[in-house]
Amino acid sequence: MAFHEVRFPDDISRGARGGPERRTQVVELASGDEERNASWADSRRRYDAAYGIRRADDLAAVTAFFEARNGRLHGFRWKDWGDFKSSLPSTTVTPIDQVLGTCDGTTTTFQLVKRYESGAQAWLRRICKPVAGTVMVALSGVEQPAGWSVDVTTGVVTFATAPAAGVLVTAGFEFDVAVRFDTDRLDVTWDLDRLGSIASIPLIEVRR
Repeated sequence: MAFHEVRFPDDISRGARGGPERRTQVVELASGDEERNASWADSRRRYDAAYGIRRADDLAAVTAFFEARNGRLHGFRWKDWGDFKSSLPSTTVTPIDQVLGTCDGTTTTFQLVKRYESGAQAWLRRICKPVAGTVMVALSGVEQPAGWSVDVTTGVVTFATAPAAGVLVTAGFEFDVAVRFDTDRLDVTWDLDRLGSIASIPLIEVRR
């Protein structure tokens, strides 16, 4: 089992559907009250790529991609067009979009994260697959053009020298989702005009 650092075709993923899911246990008591428990600490994303197929060539591209990944065996990158950058969809990525942490004077590595907030509640998502060439880093609001590197396979930012204690580390970036096919079979239908269609191409996020 391996992860292939290759992205699913963008022109097909753009028309796909899907998003995050969570797993919650709900127990209804005799009184009608409920007890709820979160089975997962983090959400997991599911997608269906079939909605992005518009022509026979698209189906051929998906088939080739599926075969190269050996079905469910190997993971790959996926662009979620509804959530693929550190900023809001309508705004431009900046190096102060997301807070990675506050320096202690010795730490040199920081994980890319994205914060989802609503009211007083928030959830922090680890970003493990940033897009090469899109990551920007700032220290206390000042962009740093050098002195750091990012591993685009893990999302870890490493500084050549530990920033001073109390300095706020922020970043902006675009990112992919690590996924795999959630099936070992593609069920393709061909009509008399040799136009292909497929009911479903399920994908599921790979937690890393």
